[in-house]
Amino acid sequence: MSSFDVVVIGSGPGGYVAAIRCAQLGFNTAIIEKYSTLGGTCLNVGCIPSKALLDSSHHYYDATSHMAEHGIEISGEIKFNIDQMIARKGNVVDQNTAGIKYLMDKNKITVFEGVGAFEDATHVKVTKADGTSETIEAKNTIIATGSKPSSLPFIKIDKERIITSTEALELKEVPKHLIIIGGGVIGLELGQVYLRLGAQVSVVEYLDRIIPGMDAGLSKELTKVLKKQGMKFYTSHKVKSVERTGDAVQVLADNAKGETITLDGDYALVAVGRRPYTDGLNAAAAGVKITERGQVEVNDHLQTTASNIYAIGDVIKGAMLAHKAEEEGVFVAETLAGQKPHIDYNLIPGVVYTWPEVAAVGKTEEQLKEAGIAYKSGSFPFKALGRSRASGDTDGFVKILADAKTDEVLGIHMIGARTADLIAEAVTAMEFKASAEDISRMSHAHPTYAEAVKEAALAATDNRALHV
Repeated sequence: MSSFDVVVIGSGPGGYVAAIRCAQLGFNTAIIEKYSTLGGTCLNVGCIPSKALLDSSHHYYDATSHMAEHGIEISGEIKFNIDQMIARKGNVVDQNTAGIKYLMDKNKITVFEGVGAFEDATHVKVTKADGTSETIEAKNTIIATGSKPSSLPFIKIDKERIITSTEALELKEVPKHLIIIGGGVIGLELGQVYLRLGAQVSVVEYLDRIIPGMDAGLSKELTKVLKKQGMKFYTSHKVKSVERTGDAVQVLADNAKGETITLDGDYALVAVGRRPYTDGLNAAAAGVKITERGQVEVNDHLQTTASNIYAIGDVIKGAMLAHKAEEEGVFVAETLAGQKPHIDYNLIPGVVYTWPEVAAVGKTEEQLKEAGIAYKSGSFPFKALGRSRASGDTDGFVKILADAKTDEVLGIHMIGARTADLIAEAVTAMEFKASAEDISRMSHAHPTYAEAVKEAALAATDNRALHV
């Protein structure tokens, strides 16, 4: 029987990063993955492929909508090839998953392909696709089995016309009318892909606004911009049925007044979130408790109810984000090595990769008001930036929230070009307990999108933004 210091179950961003860090720290490490490729949901059917399609569709959208104003004349009809877009997406995925395999080899991490299930707290049975199995011994185990798309009890997902994000990444045609159930990150990103390619896109959201977990100002601005692009929204609507007839899909939903609306389309994308995935793990055999919400129960050290077993990522409480899982993977590895790592969950950024991009870190205005914290706010619009005017990306703003007395930055919220990258500046500043004045006094290169952060800090410091 093979024996290891650490066995990681699941090879998504949390799992493979945990394995690498364990190997770096000198642990004899193994990783178990049920699929034939490494990388989990993020690399195979999530973050990476969706961004590939977003970029491809963005190029097409720019070619048909914005090139002429830049003096670029394209003769003849501009066409897109959906098969090539999907093929390119597949190639991007292949490159990334091959990269993870290389990292496993480089760090001398043993890879087992199959489903990992606990026999007890120190033994994991790996069952391969052909039905054969072997048992390995684990001094410590890290559960990193991730999540799967959620649905609603009355919806029958057939993976053909009533689909999840996984199938939406493999469509062979552009929908005529794509009905999206759920106004969160996944639905909006994939909705924009097909909107750019000519689909009619309707978003049905139970709550009163899209991206409801983010600052209300971001939600309002994104709604305005996406409406301008042609997306339709039905907020405060409760879906009550989704039915397929042949190649047609019909969605019935009740509005806030109790009136029923009918949406007819050819595809319905169910994007109501994700659920922790522990199927087949046999957690009880190891003494690992699963909560009523299906999450693996952990303490502040990410330790489960079995002292030598830890859990990270989507399978535990908290935001379902790849980078959150990565931080937790490193945290557990360093904890096992006797170090004292730390994660500030308040400073895990959230990003929506639509265009304009949406990014945020720290507290929202709603959270500060609810907590009774006195704060001041400073905003700066991208349309006032020279760099934004030069590129034509003038939608959006940066908003900084700071403590009314100490000026410490409590939250930074932004929507606009490249905010997915700009948010790292916000995280860095907040990790060092920066004040709004600190940021306002730091030199930002001109002309850049990042100047909006400095200007918002100036606005929050003493209402003295320079360019508005």
